This record gives sequence, structure tokens and C-alpha cells, in this order.
Amino acid sequence: MGPEALTGRPTAEQIERLFVGSPPLYTRLQVAQLAEVSQDLAERIWRALGFATLPDDAVAFTDADVAALKRVRAMMDGGLLNDQTIIRMTRALGQTTARLAQWQAEIMIGAMLDPGRPPNDADLTAIMETSRRLLPDFEQLLVHVWRAQLAAAGIRLLANTDITQEIVPTRLTLAVGFADLVSFTRVSRELDERGLAELVEGFESRASDVVAKHGGRLVKTLGDEVLFTASDPRAAAMIALGLVAASRREGPEVRIGLAYGPVLPIMGDVFGTTVNLAARLTAIARPGTIIVDGELADGLVDVPDVEVGRLRRRPARGIGFVQPYVLRAAGKP
Repeated sequence: MGPEALTGRPTAEQIERLFVGSPPLYTRLQVAQLAEVSQDLAERIWRALGFATLPDDAVAFTDADVAALKRVRAMMDGGLLNDQTIIRMTRALGQTTARLAQWQAEIMIGAMLDPGRPPNDADLTAIMETSRRLLPDFEQLLVHVWRAQLAAAGIRLLANTDITQEIVPTRLTLAVGFADLVSFTRVSRELDERGLAELVEGFESRASDVVAKHGGRLVKTLGDEVLFTASDPRAAAMIALGLVAASRREGPEVRIGLAYGPVLPIMGDVFGTTVNLAARLTAIARPGTIIVDGELADGLVDVPDVEVGRLRRRPARGIGFVQPYVLRAAGKP
């Protein structure tokens, strides 16, 4: 049976009860003892998840926290994961869900509140009531999407690992792209806070849609810039052309740099010379254009949908001289 409907202005305790479920019953020392996990490991897990260290006498943990720590202990007792791997996995979980929760809360508040006036008690209660009704479905959706994304990550790893190599994500060969909003600094000065938020969110949502459409991965967004990867040069080219086309329809324009080569995946991000080269090529690109390196250009030789043109060699900061190519849709000037 779910939480009861809220009435009046919601309190912090009601908010916590709505989303967490059971009330707090234990201190941090008690929750570790009940789960039969060392106090040191329990504290490391809570910190990795992004939770503040509480005083010894603070009653802030629930039966669900005990159950979560017991699951961790079971994985370790079974030899499935060691301490270091547990902490890395929990940190990934904490950082990702913290951003997801903040993002979803902003969406809900933006959708339900009138920006022209301060919220009253009825507005806040309405948000909480809507959240109460949506929570079970969103929880199921979250698990489904996570499992699907995990499957996609595994398939990408297999596809980008030579059959003679160990399947370990130490170094992969990928196409890496940066898409940068042109004149973002100037445009942002002309917008109010709401307009700037709409600009950034619109750019990120378009980029996310285009990258997903062509089977790539949106690695991260940086306000006026997105970083994406693709398994092969053609997919990267289709993503870049799609981003340029979308920006021409809805503005503002983007400029894009693409490179193909070895990358080092760490904590969901990608690093290495290939990533740095893609960033430098983005700085070379003019508004509405796509600049690629020689490796990616070579990978597009037999692709009928695109064409590449050789540009003059030029220096790139921290890399030396590079040979850039401009990428266009076939038949386009």
C-alpha cells in the first residue's frame, strides 16, 4: 500500500516519507551492525552514494537502508565484488541518480508552477500529490530503462573489442565528436534565466535525440557543448549531419569536430588523444560545419551518403600539426 495523500503544506518529513517509504529508525552505527557490515565500509558506501556523514546519534536510516547494506554484504560474501569495486559501483550510482533526481524535480516544478508568481501551499501540495501518483510507474520505468541501457553498453563493448582480445574496457576504438553552440556567450547575455534554460535544454534534447537515432552514446553535456561517441565513422558522420540540420531548423548553429581512434573509458567518460583531437577540430570548425580527422575521413571513403574535402594542415594546441577534412552530405555545397 502506497503513502497516503498529502494535505496542507508538505513538510520535510512528509517529503522523505513519500519518496523513501519507511520512517527513519536507526543511527549510522546501528544500521551497520544490523546489516553485519563494518562501520568503515558502511560510511564509505554512504559517502560514495553522495550522502553526508551524520552524527553518531542522528536517527536517519531506515529498514530499506539495512536491506541495501545486506545486499552489498551478500555480493561481497559471494565473491562477486571486492571493496574497491563496490565503492566504484556505488559512486557511479550515486552521481548518476543525483543528477537524474535533480533534473526530474526541475522538470516537474517547471511544468506545474506558474513562473509569474511565487508558489503557494496548494501548488506545493499539488506537486507532491502528482509525484505520489507517478512514483510507482516511474520506478518501474527506471529499472526497465537501466537494464536496456546496460544491455546496449554490453553490446557496444563487444562490438568494439577484437575477438582475440580480452573483453575489458581499457582502450576502445571509437569515433568521438564534440558539438559546440556558436556564439553561446553572446546569446546567453541577451536572455533571461528562463530563456537561457530553454536554450540549453533544447540543445541538449535535440542532441540526445539525434545521437540515439543513429546508435551513438551521449557521453556528457556541458551547457553549450555535447560530447558523443559512435562505434564507427559512418554513424558518427550521420550524427554530426543530423545535429547540423537540427540546429539550422531550430537554432542556434553548431560547429562539430570528429576524430576516430583509441579512447580510454573511465567512469562513463572518455579520455585520450582522440578526444583531445576532436575538441581541437571543433575549435577549427566554422559555424554550421563539420571538421574531421584523417582516420575518420578514411573510414568514410565507401560511404555513399557523405563526402569529405581536404583542408590545409594547421597547428592544433597541444597536438601539433593536424590534417583536417570538412564533412558534408553528398551533393551539398
